[in-house]
Amino acid sequence: MNIEVFYDAAQRSGLLTAVIAAGNTVYCAFRAPDETVLDGFALSRDYQIDYPASALTLAIGDAVEIAGAVYQVRDVRAIGEGSERRAALTQLVSPI
Repeated sequence: MNIEVFYDAAQRSGLLTAVIAAGNTVYCAFRAPDETVLDGFALSRDYQIDYPASALTLAIGDAVEIAGAVYQVRDVRAIGEGSERRAALTQLVSPI
């Protein structure tokens, strides 16, 4: 199956989140799972987005906006045969 068709169907089903990058809106699979840190004494969020490689080009240091919050790209990796990407994100805190 073509990865773009898969993401298009997921978007129509309401399973994806709008991500704004470089002025363009792309629908991505957004995850914010908790990760145990400090030897199990604390939890930390590990923000990630998955997206078709043909829909978005991200590099380390790029900024994206998701639901009004701004995130910086920490890492980008290919998934599977390379038609899909996963970007690790850090949420940026705006000054008060």
